Amino acid sequence: MITILSIAIFLLGYIAISQEHILKVSKTSISLLLAVVLWLLVVLGQHGQVALALVESAGEIFSLIIFLLSAMTLVEILTHYGLFDYIYIKLLKLKLGDKSQFFIIALLAFVSSAFLDNLTTTIVFLQIASRFFSGKNLLRSASAIVIAANAGGAFSPIGDVTTTMLWLANKFTTQTIITQAFIPSFTVFLVSTLLIGKSIVADTKDRVENTRQLGKIEWFVISLCLFSFLLPLFMTIVHLPPYFGLLLGLGIIWLVVDLARLQRPNSTSLSISIEKFFQKTDIASLYFFIGILLAVSALRHIGVLDVISHQVFTETP
Repeated sequence: MITILSIAIFLLGYIAISQEHILKVSKTSISLLLAVVLWLLVVLGQHGQVALALVESAGEIFSLIIFLLSAMTLVEILTHYGLFDYIYIKLLKLKLGDKSQFFIIALLAFVSSAFLDNLTTTIVFLQIASRFFSGKNLLRSASAIVIAANAGGAFSPIGDVTTTMLWLANKFTTQTIITQAFIPSFTVFLVSTLLIGKSIVADTKDRVENTRQLGKIEWFVISLCLFSFLLPLFMTIVHLPPYFGLLLGLGIIWLVVDLARLQRPNSTSLSISIEKFFQKTDIASLYFFIGILLAVSALRHIGVLDVISHQVFTETP
Protein backbone atom coordinates (compact mmCIF):
# COMPACT_ATOMS: atom_id res chain seq x y z
CA MET A 1 0.00 0.00 0.00
CA ILE A 2 2.80 2.41 0.94
CA THR A 3 4.63 1.58 -2.28
CA ILE A 4 1.62 2.29 -4.49
CA LEU A 5 0.86 5.49 -2.59
CA SER A 6 4.48 6.65 -2.93
CA ILE A 7 4.47 6.06 -6.68
CA ALA A 8 1.17 7.92 -7.05
CA ILE A 9 2.39 10.90 -5.03
CA PHE A 10 5.66 11.04 -6.95
CA LEU A 11 3.85 10.99 -10.30
CA LEU A 12 1.46 13.72 -9.18
CA GLY A 13 4.38 15.81 -7.97
CA TYR A 14 6.26 15.24 -11.21
CA ILE A 15 3.25 16.32 -13.26
CA ALA A 16 2.85 19.43 -11.11
CA ILE A 17 6.52 20.29 -11.63
CA SER A 18 6.21 19.88 -15.39
CA GLN A 19 3.18 22.20 -15.39
CA GLU A 20 4.86 24.92 -13.33
CA HIS A 21 4.16 27.60 -15.94
CA ILE A 22 0.45 26.76 -15.90
CA LEU A 23 -0.03 26.28 -12.16
CA LYS A 24 2.09 29.35 -11.35
CA VAL A 25 3.61 27.42 -8.45
CA SER A 26 7.36 27.09 -8.01
CA LYS A 27 8.72 23.68 -8.93
CA THR A 28 11.18 24.02 -6.05
CA SER A 29 8.41 24.16 -3.47
CA ILE A 30 6.77 21.09 -4.99
CA SER A 31 10.03 19.12 -5.04
CA LEU A 32 10.75 19.92 -1.38
CA LEU A 33 7.24 18.92 -0.30
CA LEU A 34 7.47 15.79 -2.41
CA ALA A 35 10.74 14.78 -0.76
CA VAL A 36 9.47 15.19 2.79
CA VAL A 37 6.14 13.44 2.14
CA LEU A 38 7.82 10.44 0.51
CA TRP A 39 10.28 10.04 3.37
CA LEU A 40 7.41 10.29 5.85
CA LEU A 41 5.81 7.38 4.00
CA VAL A 42 9.10 5.50 4.25
CA VAL A 43 9.06 6.00 8.02
CA LEU A 44 5.42 4.94 8.27
CA GLY A 45 6.13 1.84 6.24
CA GLN A 46 9.24 1.05 8.28
CA HIS A 47 11.24 0.03 5.23
CA GLY A 48 14.56 -1.12 6.70
CA GLN A 49 17.13 1.15 8.32
CA VAL A 50 15.65 4.55 7.53
CA ALA A 51 18.30 6.57 9.38
CA LEU A 52 21.13 4.76 7.62
CA ALA A 53 19.48 5.21 4.23
CA LEU A 54 19.01 8.92 4.87
CA VAL A 55 22.66 9.36 5.82
CA GLU A 56 23.73 7.58 2.63
CA SER A 57 21.40 9.65 0.45
CA ALA A 58 22.38 12.88 2.18
CA GLY A 59 26.05 12.15 1.54
CA GLU A 60 25.47 11.70 -2.18
CA ILE A 61 23.32 14.83 -2.39
CA PHE A 62 25.85 16.84 -0.38
CA SER A 63 28.58 15.97 -2.88
CA LEU A 64 26.47 17.10 -5.82
CA ILE A 65 25.18 20.32 -4.24
CA ILE A 66 28.63 21.43 -3.06
CA PHE A 67 29.97 20.70 -6.53
CA LEU A 68 27.21 22.70 -8.24
CA LEU A 69 27.37 25.60 -5.77
CA SER A 70 31.13 25.89 -6.24
CA ALA A 71 30.80 25.71 -10.03
CA MET A 72 28.06 28.36 -10.05
CA THR A 73 30.19 30.66 -7.91
CA LEU A 74 33.16 30.26 -10.24
CA VAL A 75 30.96 31.13 -13.21
CA GLU A 76 29.72 34.26 -11.45
CA ILE A 77 33.35 35.23 -10.85
CA LEU A 78 34.15 34.68 -14.54
CA THR A 79 31.19 36.85 -15.48
CA HIS A 80 32.19 39.64 -13.12
CA TYR A 81 35.80 39.67 -14.25
CA GLY A 82 34.74 40.01 -17.87
CA LEU A 83 35.52 36.74 -19.63
CA PHE A 84 32.23 36.64 -21.51
CA ASP A 85 32.42 40.35 -22.34
CA TYR A 86 35.86 39.64 -23.78
CA ILE A 87 34.40 36.88 -25.98
CA TYR A 88 31.72 39.30 -27.18
CA ILE A 89 34.27 41.98 -28.07
CA LYS A 90 36.46 39.50 -29.94
CA LEU A 91 33.49 38.29 -31.98
CA LEU A 92 32.48 41.86 -32.70
CA LYS A 93 35.95 42.77 -33.96
CA LEU A 94 35.92 39.86 -36.39
CA LYS A 95 33.08 41.60 -38.28
CA LEU A 96 31.59 38.30 -39.37
CA GLY A 97 28.26 37.74 -41.03
CA ASP A 98 25.25 36.62 -39.03
CA LYS A 99 25.58 32.96 -40.01
CA SER A 100 29.26 32.86 -39.06
CA GLN A 101 28.50 34.52 -35.73
CA PHE A 102 25.72 32.02 -35.18
CA PHE A 103 27.98 29.00 -35.75
CA ILE A 104 30.80 30.38 -33.59
CA ILE A 105 28.47 31.17 -30.67
CA ALA A 106 26.91 27.70 -30.89
CA LEU A 107 30.36 26.08 -31.01
CA LEU A 108 31.53 28.09 -28.00
CA ALA A 109 28.40 27.04 -26.12
CA PHE A 110 29.11 23.40 -26.95
CA VAL A 111 32.72 23.61 -25.77
CA SER A 112 31.97 25.71 -22.69
CA SER A 113 29.25 23.36 -21.53
CA ALA A 114 31.84 20.63 -21.10
CA PHE A 115 33.30 22.68 -18.24
CA LEU A 116 30.35 24.72 -17.02
CA ASP A 117 26.92 23.29 -16.29
CA ASN A 118 24.59 23.44 -19.29
CA LEU A 119 22.06 25.77 -17.64
CA THR A 120 24.70 28.39 -16.88
CA THR A 121 26.20 27.99 -20.35
CA THR A 122 22.80 28.53 -21.92
CA ILE A 123 22.15 31.71 -19.92
CA VAL A 124 25.60 33.16 -20.61
CA PHE A 125 25.57 32.54 -24.35
CA LEU A 126 21.98 33.70 -24.71
CA GLN A 127 23.18 37.01 -23.29
CA ILE A 128 25.99 37.09 -25.85
CA ALA A 129 23.65 36.10 -28.69
CA SER A 130 21.18 38.85 -27.75
CA ARG A 131 23.90 41.39 -28.56
CA PHE A 132 24.24 40.05 -32.10
CA PHE A 133 20.73 38.92 -33.02
CA SER A 134 17.13 40.00 -32.65
CA GLY A 135 13.70 38.74 -33.65
CA LYS A 136 13.54 35.33 -35.30
CA ASN A 137 17.32 35.14 -35.58
CA LEU A 138 17.60 35.42 -31.80
CA LEU A 139 14.93 32.76 -31.29
CA ARG A 140 16.73 30.38 -33.65
CA SER A 141 20.05 31.12 -32.01
CA ALA A 142 18.54 30.42 -28.60
CA SER A 143 17.31 27.04 -29.82
CA ALA A 144 20.76 26.16 -31.15
CA ILE A 145 22.45 27.30 -27.93
CA VAL A 146 20.16 25.17 -25.77
CA ILE A 147 20.88 22.09 -27.90
CA ALA A 148 24.61 22.83 -28.06
CA ALA A 149 24.86 23.35 -24.30
CA ASN A 150 23.06 20.09 -23.55
CA ALA A 151 25.11 18.18 -26.13
CA GLY A 152 28.35 19.61 -24.79
CA GLY A 153 27.48 18.73 -21.22
CA ALA A 154 26.63 15.15 -22.12
CA PHE A 155 30.19 14.04 -22.89
CA SER A 156 31.79 15.67 -19.85
CA PRO A 157 31.63 14.43 -16.25
CA ILE A 158 31.13 17.99 -15.00
CA GLY A 159 29.00 19.45 -17.79
CA ASP A 160 25.56 18.24 -16.77
CA VAL A 161 23.83 17.49 -13.48
CA THR A 162 22.97 13.95 -14.56
CA THR A 163 26.47 13.03 -15.71
CA THR A 164 27.95 14.72 -12.64
CA MET A 165 25.71 12.63 -10.36
CA LEU A 166 26.73 9.41 -12.08
CA TRP A 167 30.38 10.42 -12.07
CA LEU A 168 30.32 11.25 -8.36
CA ALA A 169 28.69 7.85 -7.76
CA ASN A 170 31.59 6.18 -9.62
CA LYS A 171 29.32 4.81 -12.35
CA PHE A 172 31.93 5.65 -14.99
CA THR A 173 35.38 7.17 -15.31
CA THR A 174 36.29 10.46 -16.96
CA GLN A 175 37.94 8.63 -19.82
CA THR A 176 34.90 6.43 -20.39
CA ILE A 177 32.36 9.25 -20.68
CA ILE A 178 34.58 11.35 -22.95
CA THR A 179 35.61 8.56 -25.33
CA GLN A 180 32.17 6.99 -25.62
CA ALA A 181 29.94 10.07 -25.58
CA PHE A 182 31.93 12.71 -27.46
CA ILE A 183 31.11 11.56 -31.01
CA PRO A 184 27.34 11.19 -30.36
CA SER A 185 27.31 14.55 -28.56
CA PHE A 186 29.22 16.31 -31.32
CA THR A 187 26.96 14.75 -33.94
CA VAL A 188 23.86 16.07 -32.19
CA PHE A 189 25.45 19.51 -31.95
CA LEU A 190 26.65 19.59 -35.56
CA VAL A 191 23.46 18.34 -37.18
CA SER A 192 21.17 20.60 -35.16
CA THR A 193 23.38 23.66 -35.67
CA LEU A 194 23.60 23.10 -39.43
CA LEU A 195 19.85 22.64 -39.74
CA ILE A 196 18.97 25.68 -37.63
CA GLY A 197 21.74 27.73 -39.26
CA LYS A 198 20.05 27.46 -42.64
CA SER A 199 17.23 29.68 -41.37
CA ILE A 200 19.50 32.48 -40.12
CA VAL A 201 19.03 35.57 -42.27
CA ALA A 202 21.52 38.42 -42.60
CA ASP A 203 19.30 41.28 -41.55
CA THR A 204 20.33 42.12 -37.99
CA LYS A 205 22.67 44.75 -36.65
CA ASP A 206 25.09 43.99 -33.85
CA ARG A 207 24.44 45.81 -30.60
CA VAL A 208 27.58 47.67 -29.63
CA GLU A 209 28.13 48.05 -25.89
CA ASN A 210 30.90 49.58 -23.86
CA THR A 211 33.01 47.02 -22.01
CA ARG A 212 36.05 47.52 -19.82
CA GLN A 213 39.54 46.44 -20.73
CA LEU A 214 40.83 43.44 -18.83
CA GLY A 215 43.97 44.05 -16.79
CA LYS A 216 46.52 41.64 -15.38
CA ILE A 217 44.58 40.98 -12.19
CA GLU A 218 41.40 40.23 -14.15
CA TRP A 219 43.21 37.77 -16.40
CA PHE A 220 44.90 36.18 -13.42
CA VAL A 221 41.57 35.58 -11.65
CA ILE A 222 39.99 34.31 -14.88
CA SER A 223 42.89 31.90 -15.39
CA LEU A 224 42.54 30.61 -11.84
CA CYS A 225 38.81 30.07 -12.39
CA LEU A 226 39.34 28.12 -15.59
CA PHE A 227 42.11 26.08 -13.97
CA SER A 228 39.78 25.30 -11.06
CA PHE A 229 37.47 23.37 -13.39
CA LEU A 230 40.34 20.95 -14.07
CA LEU A 231 41.07 20.30 -10.40
CA PRO A 232 38.19 17.80 -9.90
CA LEU A 233 39.93 15.49 -12.36
CA PHE A 234 43.10 15.70 -10.29
CA MET A 235 41.18 14.93 -7.10
CA THR A 236 39.85 11.70 -8.58
CA ILE A 237 43.45 10.63 -9.22
CA VAL A 238 44.32 11.06 -5.54
CA HIS A 239 41.04 9.33 -4.56
CA LEU A 240 39.28 12.38 -3.15
CA PRO A 241 35.75 13.47 -4.12
CA PRO A 242 35.76 15.78 -7.18
CA TYR A 243 34.13 18.65 -5.31
CA PHE A 244 37.36 19.01 -3.32
CA GLY A 245 38.92 20.30 -6.53
CA LEU A 246 36.40 23.11 -6.97
CA LEU A 247 36.61 23.97 -3.28
CA LEU A 248 40.39 24.17 -3.58
CA GLY A 249 40.14 26.44 -6.61
CA LEU A 250 37.52 28.63 -4.99
CA GLY A 251 39.60 28.93 -1.83
CA ILE A 252 42.69 29.97 -3.80
CA ILE A 253 40.73 32.56 -5.80
CA TRP A 254 39.13 33.93 -2.65
CA LEU A 255 42.54 34.34 -1.02
CA VAL A 256 44.06 35.93 -4.12
CA VAL A 257 41.20 38.44 -4.47
CA ASP A 258 41.37 39.40 -0.78
CA LEU A 259 45.13 39.92 -0.96
CA ALA A 260 44.86 41.83 -4.24
CA ARG A 261 42.22 44.11 -2.74
CA LEU A 262 44.66 45.07 0.00
CA GLN A 263 47.23 46.00 -2.63
CA ARG A 264 44.74 47.77 -4.92
CA PRO A 265 41.95 49.20 -2.77
CA ASN A 266 40.71 51.44 -5.61
CA SER A 267 40.39 48.69 -8.22
CA THR A 268 36.88 48.50 -9.69
CA SER A 269 36.91 44.77 -10.41
CA LEU A 270 38.16 43.99 -6.89
CA SER A 271 35.51 46.13 -5.21
CA ILE A 272 33.09 43.20 -4.95
CA SER A 273 34.03 40.53 -2.42
CA ILE A 274 33.67 36.83 -3.18
CA GLU A 275 30.81 36.63 -0.67
CA LYS A 276 28.66 38.68 -3.04
CA PHE A 277 28.96 36.06 -5.76
CA PHE A 278 27.30 33.46 -3.54
CA GLN A 279 24.23 35.69 -3.43
CA LYS A 280 24.05 35.66 -7.23
CA THR A 281 24.02 31.87 -7.55
CA ASP A 282 20.76 30.11 -8.36
CA ILE A 283 19.99 28.77 -4.90
CA ALA A 284 16.40 27.93 -5.88
CA SER A 285 17.67 25.44 -8.46
CA LEU A 286 19.90 23.81 -5.86
CA TYR A 287 16.93 23.38 -3.53
CA PHE A 288 14.99 21.91 -6.45
CA PHE A 289 17.71 19.32 -7.01
CA ILE A 290 17.81 18.55 -3.29
CA GLY A 291 14.07 17.89 -3.26
CA ILE A 292 14.09 15.73 -6.38
CA LEU A 293 17.09 13.70 -5.27
CA LEU A 294 15.61 13.11 -1.82
CA ALA A 295 12.33 12.03 -3.41
CA VAL A 296 14.09 9.62 -5.75
CA SER A 297 16.20 8.24 -2.90
CA ALA A 298 12.98 7.55 -0.96
CA LEU A 299 11.62 5.56 -3.90
CA ARG A 300 14.92 3.71 -4.12
CA HIS A 301 14.78 2.84 -0.42
CA ILE A 302 11.25 1.51 -0.78
CA GLY A 303 12.41 -0.63 -3.70
CA VAL A 304 10.47 1.03 -6.50
CA LEU A 305 13.54 1.78 -8.60
CA ASP A 306 14.77 -1.81 -8.40
CA VAL A 307 11.40 -3.09 -9.60
CA ILE A 308 11.31 -0.63 -12.51
CA SER A 309 14.90 -1.42 -13.44
CA HIS A 310 14.17 -5.13 -13.43
CA GLN A 311 11.08 -4.66 -15.58
CA VAL A 312 12.86 -2.44 -18.10
CA PHE A 313 16.33 -3.96 -18.21
CA THR A 314 15.51 -7.42 -16.79
CA GLU A 315 18.23 -6.89 -14.21
CA THR A 316 18.86 -4.88 -11.07
CA PRO A 317 21.81 -2.46 -11.21
